[in-house]
Amino acid sequence: QVQLVESGGGSVQAGGSLRLSCEASGYTGYTYSNYCMGWFRQTPGKEREGVAVISGSGGFTRYTDSVKGRFTISRDNAKNTLYLQMNSVKPEDTAMYYCAAGKYCPVVVNTGQGFDYWGQGTQVTVSS
Repeated sequence: QVQLVESGGGSVQAGGSLRLSCEASGYTGYTYSNYCMGWFRQTPGKEREGVAVISGSGGFTRYTDSVKGRFTISRDNAKNTLYLQMNSVKPEDTAMYYCAAGKYCPVVVNTGQGFDYWGQGTQVTVSS
């Protein structure tokens, strides 16, 4: 089974920056570069929200409207690692952030449908 481990979360002031990482291992059949990867977030009492997705090759990315222009998803396939660069963070960005892997990228950012493997999450807290 694919294992995903997030890191890089923490507390940051509004307007600051944070970079999340997700290291993948244990993939079989598919190599890491075959997987669509995504970042999702969730707060207590709210439905999980898709943040961004990136194709296996890194050839395309998609973002939810609320983070467009502020967050950047990227991947380093040689290191089996996914990243989320978070700039100009807002208190509304406070959430548990999860990375996930799936066979296909959705045509639109969704709540996680089609993603089969998930990390344990890393907490991001933005203070105003």
